[in-house]
Formats: sequence, C-alpha cells, structure tokens
Amino acid sequence: ADDVIGTLALQAAAQGFDVLISTGDKDMSQLVNERITLVNTMTGSRYDRAGVKTKFDVYPEQIVDYLALVGDTSDNIPGIPKVGPKTAAKWLGEYGTLDKLVENAAAITGKVGENLRAGMKELELSRKLATLETNVKLDQPFESLRVGEPDREKLKEIFTRFEFRALLKQFVGADAADAAQTAATPSAAPSDSPASEAVTPVVAPVPRTYETVLTTEALDAWVAKLKTADVISLNLSTTSGSYMQADIVGIAVSVEPGKVAYIPVSHDFPGAPTQLSRDTVLQALRPVLEAERPLKVGHDLKFKAHVLKRAGIELRGEQFDIMLESYVLNSTATKHELPAIARKYLGIDPIAYESVAGKGAKQIEFSQVSLDIATNFAAEETDLALQLHDLLWPRLESLPQVQELYNTIEQPLVPVLTRMEQTGVLLDGDLLRKQSNELATRMREIETQAYAAAGGPFSLESPKQLQEVLFNKLGLPVIRKTPTGQPSTAEDVLEELAVSYELPKLIMDYRGFAKLKSTYTDKLPLQINRSTQRVHTCYQQAIAATGRLSSADPNLQNIPIRTPEGRRIRQAFIAPPGWCIVAADYSQIELRIMAHLSGDEGLLKAFSEDRDIHLATAAEVFGMTLDTVTADQRRTAKMINFGLIYGMSAFGLASRLGIERSVAARYVDLYFQRYPGVRRYMDETRQLAHERGYVETVFGRRLYLNDINSRNAGLRQGAERAAINAPMQGTAADIIKRAMIEVDRWLYESKLQARLLLQVHDELVFEVRREHAEDLIAHVRELMSGAAKLRVPLKVDAGIGENWDQAH
Repeated sequence: ADDVIGTLALQAAAQGFDVLISTGDKDMSQLVNERITLVNTMTGSRYDRAGVKTKFDVYPEQIVDYLALVGDTSDNIPGIPKVGPKTAAKWLGEYGTLDKLVENAAAITGKVGENLRAGMKELELSRKLATLETNVKLDQPFESLRVGEPDREKLKEIFTRFEFRALLKQFVGADAADAAQTAATPSAAPSDSPASEAVTPVVAPVPRTYETVLTTEALDAWVAKLKTADVISLNLSTTSGSYMQADIVGIAVSVEPGKVAYIPVSHDFPGAPTQLSRDTVLQALRPVLEAERPLKVGHDLKFKAHVLKRAGIELRGEQFDIMLESYVLNSTATKHELPAIARKYLGIDPIAYESVAGKGAKQIEFSQVSLDIATNFAAEETDLALQLHDLLWPRLESLPQVQELYNTIEQPLVPVLTRMEQTGVLLDGDLLRKQSNELATRMREIETQAYAAAGGPFSLESPKQLQEVLFNKLGLPVIRKTPTGQPSTAEDVLEELAVSYELPKLIMDYRGFAKLKSTYTDKLPLQINRSTQRVHTCYQQAIAATGRLSSADPNLQNIPIRTPEGRRIRQAFIAPPGWCIVAADYSQIELRIMAHLSGDEGLLKAFSEDRDIHLATAAEVFGMTLDTVTADQRRTAKMINFGLIYGMSAFGLASRLGIERSVAARYVDLYFQRYPGVRRYMDETRQLAHERGYVETVFGRRLYLNDINSRNAGLRQGAERAAINAPMQGTAADIIKRAMIEVDRWLYESKLQARLLLQVHDELVFEVRREHAEDLIAHVRELMSGAAKLRVPLKVDAGIGENWDQAH
C-alpha cells in the first residue's frame, strides 16, 4: 500500500499537482519535495521539506539512510544497534549520505563506531527495506482516478428508504424527490444526527500555480486580468489580527482556482528581496478594489474592508463571503474559520499559521516570513476561498430561502457593521476607574462581613476554603456535589443557599462585584483606542447558531443591567459635547414572534390592543380582571411567558419561582388552556424538528438540531427546547439585522448628523446631535417597527440621555 501511495504521489507531482499525503508513517517522509507534503490529521502536524528537517534533523532525501541506521521494528528494518535518531542525524549532517558514512566508518570512535562497523553487512538490507517502490505497475492510469457521476437511481432508493429529504432533492431533483417522499411511509429520522446537508463530495485536486509578484510588469499583467474578471478572490496578509491596528504586509488575488498572485509589500526579514511599494500596489489595484465589479470573494471580508480603509481604499463589491455562505447553510455544523470549512467541504487541511510563523513567544510577525513560504500560505487561503465559493454558492442556489437570507440580510449587513466598528463608542475612562475603586472598597467591606459570618478570615476566591467554611465549619446543607465528590460552590448552589443563609449571599455579591471590576471597570479603560479615544468592538456574524450577532474585544453586549452597579457601567458610555445618546429597543419581541408563529387568538388580541402582556397573561391564568392582578401574580405570569418560549419545564418554573412543582405544573396547564395555539405550535414544531432535523425562522434561516433524535434523553430534550426557542430568537435576530440595514441606508441618504454605534440583541444605540435627536427617534421607530410584517405590531421603545444608562 505504501508503494502504491508513493507511485501515485510522484505521478501526480510530475503532472503539476500539489500532493497531500495523510499519514503518520515516517517512511513517507522520503517522498516529500516541493510538490508533496505530509499531514498527520491525528496531531494536526504538517511536513513540507523544512518540516521534515525540523522533525528528524535530516532532509527528505536522507530519510532512507536515516531509517537504515536507526531501524524500525514495525517495518522489520534491523538498523544499527545503539544508533538512535540524534546519532544518525549527526552522522548524515556530517557525511551527507550513508555511502559516505560507510567510507569513513573507520573514523567513527567509541562503542557506537564499533556497532556501525559490525553492522555494515545489514545496512544494505536495511536501506532496501526502508526504500519505497515508486514505480509500481498499476492497473489504472493516474488520470482515470477521478470521482465519477453518482448512481442516481441507487441514491434515490437509499435516500427514500432513510428519508434523507435534503439529499434526495439535491441528487435526484425536487420533482422526483417529492414523488419519492409521497410514495414513502413517513417515520422518524433513524439516526442521532439529522440529514442536515448534502454529503461532502470528493473534489478533484486543482493544479496550483502560485506566483510571487515583484515587478511592475507582473503587477500590471495581473491588474489587467482582474479588471476583466467577473469574480476575484482577495486575501490580505497583515501585521495584526486587530482591525484597528492591522497594516498590509501583502495582497493575494486570484481569478480562477489554482492560479494566485501574492504581491508582497512590506516583508522586511534580513535579505528580503526588493518589493513593490505599498502605495504603488494599492494605486494599481484601486480601480479594481473600489469598483462594484468584479465581485469579491474572500473569508471575513469585513476585516479586509477595515484594513484597506486604513490604507485609504474603500472596498466595494464584497459580495461573496465564504464565512457567511457556510454559516447560513448550517450554523451549527462546523466552525466557520477557513481551515474548518476547507476540511469539511474540500477535504483539505490548509497550511497552519503556526507552521509558517511559529507559535507562542517564538512566533514571528508575518513580515518576517520568507517570500516563498508566505506566498504558499497566503495564496492557498485565497485559492481555497475561491474553490469553496464555487462549491457553496450552488448549494445556496438550491435553497432559495437561504440564499435570499444571505443576499438580503447577512451580506448587506457587512458594510453596516464595518461602519459601526470604525465609529466606535466614546468612553469615560476616568469614571470607570472611579467605579473600579468604589467596587474595590465595596469588596473589602463584604470581606469583613464574610469573615464575621464565617467566624474568621478565609479566601473568598478559593472554592476549597469556601467548601470548608460553608459545609464543614458552618454545617450548611450540601445541595450538589462536584464530579470529584466535593460539595459544589457553583453560583446556582449559592443562590439556593442564599435564601436562608447570610454567607452564601455575601459570596454571591462579592463574586458579582469582582466580575464587574475585572471584566469592565478595570479592563475597558485599557481598551480605549489612542487614536480615536473610543472603544471599538468586533461584531461576529458567524458565531451564534440562532443568527444573533456576538460582540468581542471587548464584548459590549453582556454588560449587566439588573443591578445598580452593572447599570452604572453604562453611564461611562457617553456622547461628545453637543451630542447625545439615543437607545431604541424592541418591546417583548420574542413574545410577539410567538404570537405570530402560533396564531393564538388570545396572544394576538393582547398585542393588537397593546395590553401589558404579562398582566393579560396573569388575568387569564388566574381567572381575574386586569385591575385585580397583584404584582406577584404578574411576576409569575412574566416568568411563565418567557420561561415557556425558552422551553422551561414545570420543574424549572417551580425552581425559579420558589414554589411547589405541582403548583407550577398547574400554572403551565392553565396557561395552555388559555392559549391553546401556543401548545399546538410547540407540539407541531417539536414534531417537525424530529422529522426534518431543523427548524426555520420567519425569513428562512435554518437552525439544525443535531441531537433532536439522539438516544440520549437529556440531549434530545435539550434539542426539543431549542426547537421551540430557536425560531423566535432567530427571527428576532433577523428582524433587527433588517432594521440595521434600513436605518443605515436612511442615515446615509438623509445626511442626518447621527451614527449607529452599538447593537445589543434587541437594542440599537446611536450618537446624534442633540437638536436632531427627536427626528432620529421618529424615523428609527418607523424603520424598526417596519422591519417585518407580523400578525402583531412591533413596538419600539426609545430614550435620550447624556449617556447610555440615561437613554436606556
């Protein structure tokens, strides 16, 4: 088998293919050359010529001699006794080949020299055993080893029998699939994993020609190609992964798979060749990059737009972001970084950045990477992006609703988020530092109180000491144990104990203040950009399975608002002089979406009449008039309303409300009696999820549920809860994204002195000239409430303030 692999690898390399051999066998290292690379998928290691030298301290052409000396018991290669890898590498480094070593064997001193001379009779046998035969006569020529056409009739039979509906439509056509499904007997999906996507085809390898562009003639030739192309793939090598700091090191472009140009502009390692200046390259590329055509393909085009903006280029035509294409096809199937997508859809393990630049403290900047290695790395990413687009886009076209979601929501949102991130938000660092000192004082006060309650000092941040104090010294009841059998001090445990005991309540308060201090009041002032004096978050589109945006570096979506101390942090988010902050958020949007999806008459009526939905629910559940509902009853109804859309059970409701489970179960039954449409929707949604393996938002976003048919009851029930909530949370995410696109368009067209700063789930935060605030609110309310046409009106609350806390 090794000989066949070697023969095929050399044949493929001779025809211009780049070859990847997936193996953990060191014998294969002898095949490595400029076209052949090894990858060990068990460890993630990748070995080109330099990689082999790093691992074995000999070059690929010395591997056979190396193995002949060291031996290999698994392949019955005797080797020389007592000669290990270091000795073999040392000898080959000094003498070059085994033959030269044998010629100079008399000069090798010591016991190891004696062993070498004694074992020389076996060396030729060892070398023969270590050498792969790469001229095996094969019964098929290399060119014939390609994936053939699928047997559609056989596939139709298999996919019909197992009810793989999506696969059936993709492989045999929608009409045939519908006919086959009609004839088939409905049944639940038979496996733990739904047939959420078509199987990944084996893609024929693409011959590669990666060019390093160092002359104006070569650059001009590539620019001419780019100008006449319909679609180009674009990639940037940069100095940093932070969009506010990254500068361009090189630019890679491609117009067809396998052919890529890498244009270095600032590689400055010792001995680096002369490169075209950054200004020269950008001016030559400007007409292409700033034009709507050709359309651009890339991974995370938002980052590329940021970096080009810093360099004075406005990227346009960024139509095909493979990160987002992968995300809308199946948000839960894989991570959406380029390496993960390439492995999933192309079966290719791309060159790892760490193998190019090193890792940890030894990692070098990309500008220090040699041009041949940098070209291969940057060009491969560019090449794979184009290949992935060619594979993923037809899949989107086969799912019109999903393609519409990409074309009308996810892709148009990219430039909106780019502008928001560039703008940033003004922060009062002095106020945060003052709050940090106040939190530190409050934490010291709690420490003193805790010592008194515990009868002596201990570390409040040590779970082990806390266990000792709570359960051994004070004898509090053990609510739950850790996997190692120790009493748990987790937050939910402390929350339950805090109802009856002082110390757990103090510990919870301490932890809450400590988190606010370390995460926000200490850290946020350090994240203020020196150039803009603002904080610039990064909105990630391809993280949350439901379609929600997430915020990172820093995360501005999780600032707590339920405590006074948490809300005070928002006071540090301020407007410049003469401006103010406006916050606009959807009121109870997920409950409104539930009313729309379920069609329940009671919910529809309550929202259409703009009633207090929690008050209305309390009146229905408890059989009372609106004016006689108590505050506790409204709180209970609110917990039921939100609990049920998150799939909360009667047990969970009882725990949250601190009531008996039987009482909570009665409340749930009463709720469903009053709102029968909600129960019907939940039952139908669960059933549909079991059958299809996914649920959908109003706008066609598919939310796959990998565990919906799991044999593990806990996983299955968790997926069922997600099936209920995901359409609501996902639809809410779609709606506010649509609103952001419309608001951004209106701001641009109106020229109003206002900027969209933040999105926090159901809320948008703006910075606006004070005299235009009311005008902004009027238009934003209209655009947000009109972002979707549901059976109930979308209600938008808005406020104005000197800071975010006042406006919210």
